[in-house]
Amino acid sequence: MSLTVAAFYRFLPLAELETLRAELLAFCRERALRGTILLAPEGVNGTVAGEPAPMRAFIDELTRRFGLTAEDLRLSIADDWPFARMKLRIRPEIITLRDAAGDPLAKTGIHVAPEDWNALIAEPDILLVDTRNRYETRVGIFEGAVDPGIDQFTDFKRYVEETLDPEKTPKVAMFCTGGIRCEKASAFMLEKGFAEVYQLKGGILSYLEKVPEAESRWRGDCYVFDGRVALGHGLAETGWTACFACGAPLSAEDRAAPEFEEGVSCAGCAGERPDSEVAALRERHRRMTTGEG
Repeated sequence: MSLTVAAFYRFLPLAELETLRAELLAFCRERALRGTILLAPEGVNGTVAGEPAPMRAFIDELTRRFGLTAEDLRLSIADDWPFARMKLRIRPEIITLRDAAGDPLAKTGIHVAPEDWNALIAEPDILLVDTRNRYETRVGIFEGAVDPGIDQFTDFKRYVEETLDPEKTPKVAMFCTGGIRCEKASAFMLEKGFAEVYQLKGGILSYLEKVPEAESRWRGDCYVFDGRVALGHGLAETGWTACFACGAPLSAEDRAAPEFEEGVSCAGCAGERPDSEVAALRERHRRMTTGEG
């Protein structure tokens, strides 16, 4: 099986969200698509998978409804379904920051094409910042980048306010998986007085797709929020899996750890659950592996 996976977002004013949700959900279900789409008054954000022909129709629908272009889409391939079902939800924000200072509809940083990114981050006076969460940065990161060590995107505000000084660090380059977090992060930093803020257009996924591996300054793989767990150069699937219990990304070394138990726990979450919950996880895994569940 070869499936097309489309990751996308666009900030634009949206109204009548309940009607939009119902129509778009029906469109996707009629074509057996799977994934997650978020709708908010500020725009749309999602990742959807399906067979090639239905996905072409879906992309046309995104263009019709939201004005998305080819540049707004990150397309990749999956060997199996990366999602179990189709979900379409209404949220206050399509990426949660909870701060009016981070408004991409008002302003954003300077978008830098993947082909020009290496030259930018090689400049000696620039601070390269990852806007992703710590479990994502463990899978891969740009050479020389600062990892803020945050657990959720809303913590990025505190990192900026407590750690960075716009007078001492006027020039910042930032990146995230597909670009959406940088839209809000760059708007927030500009509002806080940083003079020059740059962001990787299309995010890490676009960089891994367009920049040859021999020229790459990316180290490791890129965590993605679906069943593939992580992608490498050329957006190829990698050997990472995820802990069923806590969702943490797991490398081959992680799975070899004595605390790892398939379907039950990893080194990061072993011992954190009551015996009754551990027993339930073991029983679920037994049923799944024996075909009973």
